[in-house]
Amino acid sequence: MKNYKIGLLGFGTIGAGVVEGIERNGALIASRTDIQLSLNMLSDLDLDTDRGVTVERERMTTDSLKVIESPDTDIVVELIGGTGIARELILRALSLGKPVVTANKALLAEHGEEIYRTAHENNTDVFYEGSVGGGIPVIRALREGLVANEIERIYGILNGTCNYILTSMEQDGVPFDQVLAEAQAEGFAEANPGLDIDGIDTSHKAVILAALAYGKQVPLSMVTIRGIRGLEITDIQYAAELGYRIKLLAVLKHEDGEVEIGVYPALVPLDHLLASVNGVFNAVMVSGDVVGDTLYYGRGAGRKPTASAVLGDIVDAARNLAFSSPRRVPAFTEHTHYERVRPHEDIRTRYYLRVSLLDKPGMIARVAGILGAQEISIASIIQKECDLGCHAPVIILTHTAQERQFQAALEQIDALKEVDRPTVRLRIEDFK
Repeated sequence: MKNYKIGLLGFGTIGAGVVEGIERNGALIASRTDIQLSLNMLSDLDLDTDRGVTVERERMTTDSLKVIESPDTDIVVELIGGTGIARELILRALSLGKPVVTANKALLAEHGEEIYRTAHENNTDVFYEGSVGGGIPVIRALREGLVANEIERIYGILNGTCNYILTSMEQDGVPFDQVLAEAQAEGFAEANPGLDIDGIDTSHKAVILAALAYGKQVPLSMVTIRGIRGLEITDIQYAAELGYRIKLLAVLKHEDGEVEIGVYPALVPLDHLLASVNGVFNAVMVSGDVVGDTLYYGRGAGRKPTASAVLGDIVDAARNLAFSSPRRVPAFTEHTHYERVRPHEDIRTRYYLRVSLLDKPGMIARVAGILGAQEISIASIIQKECDLGCHAPVIILTHTAQERQFQAALEQIDALKEVDRPTVRLRIEDFK
């Protein structure tokens, strides 16, 4: 039986889950793989907080380089997070030819190209299943299981905090700010929730998926990002009346040599599988030209789900060492290049619009005329009742048009003196 020792950088929630997983299922892993895993050393700035698992003090240090450079460390596991010291430590480990396992989505989204190149130059591996979707094995599916497919589309619910908020708003009829406060109290949202609710976390994951699917790194600056901050309960209710549920989606599409990549709250048909993904759960739908639609579902974050993904990567790294086959499945391989990332204003989509419009004769026709002048066709329109002379919500579902056309039309609509607040617009995804 082969024995491999782990150098763990970061002893927080996920790090403690990895140690717990080895203690609980180390014998099971060994029986399945003929590989024995053990902890060599771990590093963290806080060595005193109780994590619910016991590690001998002599195996703990505040010096991460000591862990990496120890001759007994076979596999380096980076769970520090962030894009600063974590990058330096990963590059150092790779330069020594040691395989690295990480769950650091922000680092890979911003510096993935450098990290993958360094692994290649030093004939070693980078594994990162835990960076997207927690315990969902979607990275492995794209790298291996779907390698014979052109990936046409990916739709992902990739942030459990946002999905929890949207689910609670719909089911309990509670406004955004109140649900966010409750999520923070329950530990489902950070004290500073901006990375989650503003779509940044999801955009990092989308960039990683796009690189694997389309063979080239997509700059974060080219990703259209809209979060759910300030989403109103009325729009969730109106969407439900119309047969939709609002989800924060990562959307990746490959059409006509161009890649579209964006993150935004979108109306999803109630009969679609993604509409049934509730609470803190994540799901990723991948459409390949050979396999068709595939769906990956599970807990997208947390100690145990993410630790499960990290442990799976550790086993893969150990197998490569055992059979002297580094880079058997490279972390990233450039392949078919798309011509460009489709600019935001060129994206074609449908929209849900809610216009706060003064209720007087001729106003709906005026709004319809503005949309028509931009070649935006209306699929349906509903005006909610109010007393004559008040501002009534007018709900418009459009047919497909370019983003630039919507921008021009909404500028004109919101400039009308009969419109008393900015028009709400949410994308509609028909999954076609």
